[in-house]
Order: sequence, then structure tokens, then C-alpha cells
Amino acid sequence: MNSSSVDPVRLALVQSQLDHIARMMGRVMERTARSPIFSESHDFSCFITDARGNLLSVADGIPIHTGGGGFAVRKLLELIADIGPGDVFLSSDPYEAGGNHLPDWTVMRPVFHADALVAFTCNRAHQSDIGGGAPGTYNPAATEIFHEGIRLPPLCIVKGGHERSDVWHLLRLNSRTPELLDGDLRAMVGSTAIGARELLRIFAELGSEAVLASFSGVMDYAEARMRAALAAIPDGEYVGEDVSFSDCFEDREVMVAVRVRKDATGLTFDFAGTSPQIRGFKNSSLANTVAACAMATLAFLKPDVPRNGGTLRLLDVKAPLGSLVNARAPAPMTMNTSHCAFEIINAIWKALAQARPEWAIGGWGKTVHCVSSGLRPGTDARFILYHWHAYPAAGAVAERDGFHTMGGVNTLGGLVLPNVETYERTYPIRIQRYEIRTDSAGAGARRGGAGIHYRAEMLTEADYSFRGEGLGAPTGFGVNGGGSGAAGALAVELAGTLDTDSPASTPLADASRSPTAASPPEALPRYGLRHLPPLSIEILSPGGGGWGHPFERPLERVLADVRDAVVSPTAARELYGVVVHEDLRGIDAAATASLRKRRS
Repeated sequence: MNSSSVDPVRLALVQSQLDHIARMMGRVMERTARSPIFSESHDFSCFITDARGNLLSVADGIPIHTGGGGFAVRKLLELIADIGPGDVFLSSDPYEAGGNHLPDWTVMRPVFHADALVAFTCNRAHQSDIGGGAPGTYNPAATEIFHEGIRLPPLCIVKGGHERSDVWHLLRLNSRTPELLDGDLRAMVGSTAIGARELLRIFAELGSEAVLASFSGVMDYAEARMRAALAAIPDGEYVGEDVSFSDCFEDREVMVAVRVRKDATGLTFDFAGTSPQIRGFKNSSLANTVAACAMATLAFLKPDVPRNGGTLRLLDVKAPLGSLVNARAPAPMTMNTSHCAFEIINAIWKALAQARPEWAIGGWGKTVHCVSSGLRPGTDARFILYHWHAYPAAGAVAERDGFHTMGGVNTLGGLVLPNVETYERTYPIRIQRYEIRTDSAGAGARRGGAGIHYRAEMLTEADYSFRGEGLGAPTGFGVNGGGSGAAGALAVELAGTLDTDSPASTPLADASRSPTAASPPEALPRYGLRHLPPLSIEILSPGGGGWGHPFERPLERVLADVRDAVVSPTAARELYGVVVHEDLRGIDAAATASLRKRRS
């Protein structure tokens, strides 16, 4: 049976079943993992491939994980010949194993039916700690990949259903949080077991020939739908670029430049002109770059395009070896799923917006939050705490405003912000302020999302990994006349200087503010490691970019934003040309008309 003869209804049902299995795997992982990064924040992704490593379902998790997932499976098939029923494999290395960066471990379980390899069920998850030069996987001081943690080529961790205890011992030995790692890895293995079980039920119901034909069919259908979607983009070449202002050690421009060519074969992304690889840990692997290209393209197109390996057939990525987007070993890479993935996505969006301006996407704010790690008071147990609550906001599109504090663009909302009360019970932290940051959203006919004003007291000394890409200058760019979102800011105050009755008594005034006088004598770095005593940390996360001219925003929406404190009365007047009554009960129509007339 070939794929063209498969009933379209069966294709739809098989794709739905595959997506359901991927999500089921995700639920198993979420409920059984030890680390809050998984159980609370879903920083993992479950996916399914065919026997050759082609993606069949990426319905669970984060697109920067899944878009390059096939690289890991194909590298496993290339390097390991002895693959049998009951085996489970693990890998992470971006140079030798098709990984995106070292912290994302990929568990791959081969699925056999009638003695034939038919698929892989997979789980890619960002581990809490994998050794290296800094707790918590992010080492901004790294200048080579050996500083970032244990490197894993494809390894067999379960053989014929029996755990390889020597390998598991090696893995635990290379983590500062071995108990968490052990439990998380077992959850990953268990999730793939559930996925394999459910997948075999489809084979039992339909038979191998029908299911394998359906696998080919769903990818062929995705390719056809992708081709139809791309037909709306005129043939031609479109250029985009995005800049980072640090190589993690000094301030300088680091450029991602892309030339997107659309023709009958699909889209080609040519990154000639991108900066050479850098000393710091923002270099990208090829798998990560391909994933960023795929998610940028699919986010730009209409949402009904299927997400699987068939879609990727029409995308050709040309990433020069030795460049920021395809670094040579042993360049460090841990930050790449955020930066330079953000910059790749932004550059592609800017390029494609030249072809279809009405589909343009406002820029999302870039990362400013740090990672804290230390010992729980009175114990020798280590914690790894991500300050997720200071995530940036999303940009606007033609159909809707940007989401507030949505997270990084690399997740497209797939990463969940954890519950504040749960965080305070889990970690030595007291979150004092967590609210919408007024006037941080980029103005527009469709307003960008607002960032967050975050303030938390860390109750114990800790190591801090600072990763402030979004500090100092706006990063959520506006489109089609929309305004940029506000830049991010970060400061700390040492314990003993806090007014705990008024935790926001010394707020950050703007993105250019230096750390307070109570801060350490050395200024906080954009990227860097610091060991600091108990303190209060305050972050203003960046806002998302607006879409369209602000004067085109309906007056009632401006009023609603003012009432919700997303926009101040002053900003409503200055940016939107809307005069709101002092009591916020309505709009002064005459004053608004007069103001807009003077500015038009």
C-alpha cells in the first residue's frame, strides 16, 4: 500500500492519534518527573518519528525542542547498529549526537512491530544540572563546550528492557542534583514506554502496512499543505537581520543575517553574512538553527499547516560552518535555544514581512531573568531556581494583541509559568511583586504584550547565572507602524536594606538604571556568574512590539488598557492620542479629536 492510496479520513485519524500519544507522553512526564522545571514549567517536549527519524508528531511541548528532534534520531541510527526491542537510548551532544545544546537530553525508544523497527517515541528535556562550570546548566563564563557539562553521544541506557546501571551511575555522578536527575530520567524513559504502548495499539488495530502507509501519507499531506501555504508568498528574495549586543564577555554587535529565497522548491534560508561564531555560549548547532527556521516559518504562516517532517521538506537551510548559526567544535552552545534562536526567528520574520506585511509579527521581548542555585537552608541539598516569573512579553499580530509575559519566542507559549505559592514552598524565595508592568507594551492598533514587574527576596546565599540579553535597549520591535516594547532592567539589593513592608519602595525607574547603592561593588553583568548573599532581586521584563499605527486602535480598547493599568493615562495621551477622564470612567471625545487632529 502506498501513501497516495490511503483514505484521507484515515490519514486525519492517524495524525490525531499520533498527536494524542505525544500529548499523553507529556502528561506522564509532567506528573512523574522530580524537577519543578518539568512538573511545573513543562521545559520538555515529547515527539514521535518514523523508523528513519522523520518527525510524525510534535504536538507536545516547545517547538525549539521538537523542530530539530529528528537530527538526534538520525544520528542514533547512523552511529549505533545494535538496536533491538526493549532498548532505550540517550543523547545530547550538539556536535556528535544531533542535539541542540547539552542540557537538553533526548531519550529515544525504538518501537518494534512484527520484528521490524517502525518508529521512535522520544522525550527531549532540559535537565536541572549536568555538571560543568556553573550550577543549573547555564554557564555564561564558558568559552568551550567542555565548560558546559557532560557530553553525551548516543548511549544505550536500557538494553532489552534491563537498565544499564553502570551508565546510570555515570550520569548521576555528573550532576549536582543526582536525585532529581535520576527521577527525571526515569520519568522520561517511562513516558516513551507509554508512547510505544499506545503506538503499538494502532498497529494492532490497522496492521503494519496500513499504518506505515499512513505515516508516509501524513507527511505527504503536510508537504502539500505547506506548498499551498507558501504559494501565498511571492517568489523572490527577502532579507532580514537581528542583532545581539554582547558576545557574553564584552559589548559588541553580533549579527544574524538571513536571505530568504522563495521559489517553486520552497524556502531557502541563506545565513551568509551572519557573524562568525563567538567566544560565549550563544553559538548555535545546526539542529537548533533548523528548528528555529521551521518555527519562525510556521508561526508566520496560517495556523492550519500541519507540523511534521513533511513540512520540513520544503525548507532548505544554508548555515555556513564556523558561523554563529553553525559553529565549529568546541564552541560553547548552552544559551542557543534562546539566543541565538531568538535572533534567527526575528531575522526570518523581518524578511518574510517584506513579502506579506499584513502577516507581520511584532517582536517578542528578549530574556532578562537569571538562574539562582544554592543549598537549602539547614541542609546539603542543592536547589536550582529559574526566575521564570520575569519572562518577557509577546508581540502583536494583525488578529490580536500580544500576550502579556508569555515567555521566550522560542517556546511560543509552550513553557508554563509556575505557580507562585508552589515556588515559595519549593525554594528559599519570597515573591513580593508579580504584576503587569505599566507602559511596557509596544503601542499599536494591536498592542504588544506587557512585561512584568517582578521583585523577590532570596532567603539564602546563592550562585547567580545572569543572562540579560533583553537589558538596556528595546528588543520587542514594532511592525507596520507599531511601537517597540520597553527594554528590560534588573537590579539587586542586599539583605538588610529592604523595606519589607513596602517591597516596591525602591522600584527600577527605567531600563538604564544601574544596580542600587546597596548592590555589590561590581556592577551586575549582562552575562556572567556571581555568588551573592541573601538579597532582593527586582526585574522589569521587556514588552512585546505593537502592530499597526496606535491611532488605529479602537478608543474603547485604549480605555480598557488604562483601566487595567496596562497603559497609563499619560501614555494613552502621548502614544495613542486618547484623552481619558481623570476618574477613568470614559474618554474625553472632544479633547481626543482635537489632539489627534493636531498630530495628524
